[in-house]
Amino acid sequence: MLSWDDEPSTAPRANPALAGNPEGAPAAEVAKRVNADDKRIINGQTDVNQLVPFKYKWAWDKYLAGCANHWMPQEVNMQRDIELWKNPNGLTEDERRLVKRNLGFFTTADSLAANNIVLGTYRHITAPECRQYLLRQAFEEAIHTHAYQYIVESLGLDEQEIFNAYNEIESIHDKDQFLIPFINVLTDPEFKTGTLEADQQLLKSIIVFACLMEGLFFYVGFTQILALGRQNKMTGAAEQYQYILRDESMHVNFGIDLINTIKMENPQLWTPAFRDELKGLFLQAVELEYRYAEDTMPRGVLGLNAPMFKGYLRFIANRRAVQIGLDPLFPNEENPFPWMSEMIDLKKERNFFETRVTEYQTGGALNWD
Repeated sequence: MLSWDDEPSTAPRANPALAGNPEGAPAAEVAKRVNADDKRIINGQTDVNQLVPFKYKWAWDKYLAGCANHWMPQEVNMQRDIELWKNPNGLTEDERRLVKRNLGFFTTADSLAANNIVLGTYRHITAPECRQYLLRQAFEEAIHTHAYQYIVESLGLDEQEIFNAYNEIESIHDKDQFLIPFINVLTDPEFKTGTLEADQQLLKSIIVFACLMEGLFFYVGFTQILALGRQNKMTGAAEQYQYILRDESMHVNFGIDLINTIKMENPQLWTPAFRDELKGLFLQAVELEYRYAEDTMPRGVLGLNAPMFKGYLRFIANRRAVQIGLDPLFPNEENPFPWMSEMIDLKKERNFFETRVTEYQTGGALNWD
């Protein structure tokens, strides 16, 4: 028994369980440390609570980029929009219809995306660095829903009409109904990955949300509101849509990286039948979004018309298909809106957000050079 008057011994005591472990942890616990090579995007057996060591550094980098791009809706001044909306001669009826249809779709679209992440996808992804980005993405979806609510409130629109549009407006309802089955599959408590069929269902859902919802269904609306902003109309709303587009572009790029990594780790999923099914979904999504364009623009407005969007949607669908390893569905389509290209191409050294006065980043991420 050690007395307080005794000098403690400096000699280490032998403990067979700690052999070869200078940190002093029991050998059984050391064995639980994660080896990065053992990680998998789906069906992984490593501890999802151990973020590092990283295997999927691209996911962590996107998480950091999302944090650096943080913004909140209230930071955008809506006064000019309010004055324009209240002015009977401020906007045409076609422009007002376009704005209300936009908000009618987007107010619930980002809630659907958040539900899909939080209640579905997150549960089935076993790489913690990818989960970390999904948490950030879910928060961004909440900010986007907040932004649309902020616009609706600022303009004094009928909140119940706008938020229930996905039940009342056919072109919006049809897009959401296309998406909901893919949410329901993943949110089913009985759904589990680990079989060919289940893993294909998960991969298909990720493709639908990354490539067809966020990567296609949003682009008619983005183009319309940004076209308003280019004409110095609804500039507050357009600024928020720019922030949202930047976030959504990152969501799409993360989703594509996720899809391609799942394919690489699970090549058995990418069967000819599965690819054919995906092509059918792409074609259906293009048709649904074109119907939405027709509904939001029954006549020409802002120098735009619905037929122009047919080529644009085909161009984007080709882009998404090629990004995940499918053949282009509509060969030789070109972008009829070249001014939008810089806003959707995050592979450039600089994106649109770095060249506008609307730039926003958290202070620690700003580069004063």
